[in-house]
Amino acid sequence: MPVEHASMIWTVAAAATAGVLLRPFRLPEAFWAMAGALLLCVAGLLPWREALAAVARGNDVYLFLAGMMLISELARKTGLFDHVAALAVRGARGSARRLFVLVYGFGTAVTVFMSNDATAVVLTPAVLAATRAARVKHPLPHLYACAFIANAASFVLPISNPANLVLFGERMPPLAGWLARFTLPSVVAIVMTFAVLHWTQRHALAERIEPEVPVPPLTPQAWLTTLGIVGTGVALLVASLRGQDLGWPSCIGGLATLAAVCATRPRLLAPALKEVSWGVLPLVAGLFVLVAGLERTGLVDTLAHWVRDLSAMSAQGGPAGLLGAGLAGVVVGVVSNIVNNLPAGLLSASALAAGHASDTVTAAGLIGVDLGPNLSVTGSLATLLWLTALRREGHAVGAGTFLKTGALVMPLALLPALAVLR
Repeated sequence: MPVEHASMIWTVAAAATAGVLLRPFRLPEAFWAMAGALLLCVAGLLPWREALAAVARGNDVYLFLAGMMLISELARKTGLFDHVAALAVRGARGSARRLFVLVYGFGTAVTVFMSNDATAVVLTPAVLAATRAARVKHPLPHLYACAFIANAASFVLPISNPANLVLFGERMPPLAGWLARFTLPSVVAIVMTFAVLHWTQRHALAERIEPEVPVPPLTPQAWLTTLGIVGTGVALLVASLRGQDLGWPSCIGGLATLAAVCATRPRLLAPALKEVSWGVLPLVAGLFVLVAGLERTGLVDTLAHWVRDLSAMSAQGGPAGLLGAGLAGVVVGVVSNIVNNLPAGLLSASALAAGHASDTVTAAGLIGVDLGPNLSVTGSLATLLWLTALRREGHAVGAGTFLKTGALVMPLALLPALAVLR
């Protein structure tokens, strides 16, 4: 490829990423990702067939997200979030710190068994409802808990993050092998993220909150939604154990829950479908196309060369081996914040395969893809979904504000997690 074409692709990708991050003219993130993708095709920098193939690579992710977003909207519409929020406030017994621990613990469970994107779209609205019910003056620490645990706990299981599916693809290890390799790093990541996040928010968490709030009863529709959430979680876990795609179980679970709820309350159908954040899907599609453009610049070949060098270092064992795997994780983590972790997972998968990466370097790359995005708001799709949920409720967290916290939380969790990887 001519140098000027490669430069143009990098310029378009950088401009689109900046648009997603800064949202000029208050246009949605999906607009900028799709605009960049279309520009690559119109300018002749990426053939249309390759662009369409890139979009198709995300089919499993689109289905997965559609199911999760449907269930989340139903949980909001049926009052399930309000019920859970009231229970959390009562459990906190007037302590903002205790509420923070409850949110973090519940977020860990949702991330592990339903994915980090589910934490962003399902838990965040419930936490917002809880902070309102408890008259919390400083809700940001509790909202941060949703965002940061969504990434920190996202490699406990293969289903905990769609990026895991993207990076491993058909080479997904069996569950027993996954747990043997990632359990300790996951525990370290979860604990360190909690410790650093709690420390950075310690002053805001010193406030007293409302100890008693009324708990709204669960409606029949809320019970059906709860059953849908549990059933979908079980289906995802079974699919993971069998090494199957997770998109269809999530999508079918969402549609089945929608059908069950709307059969008893038909008026919910139109509002539920209308208010789902469907713009997330073209956002992801646009990111996949931008990555396809970057692949044409020779980026994968360069990364593959680095992967071979790092694999050779990790094979030496000892400090050199630890350094080789650690560098792989750090580099992938940083790249995830530049292009988002799903595209970074695609790039990493191609580079790891082309560079014949060792198992240790591959595992380090996965940790970088999953945990590294805690640095910035553009790092992962889960964080972008979190931002969308906040904006929908009238809250705004600036990129700079998030970065100040992420710059402490991410490295102090990523480096120890990589250090205990075996």
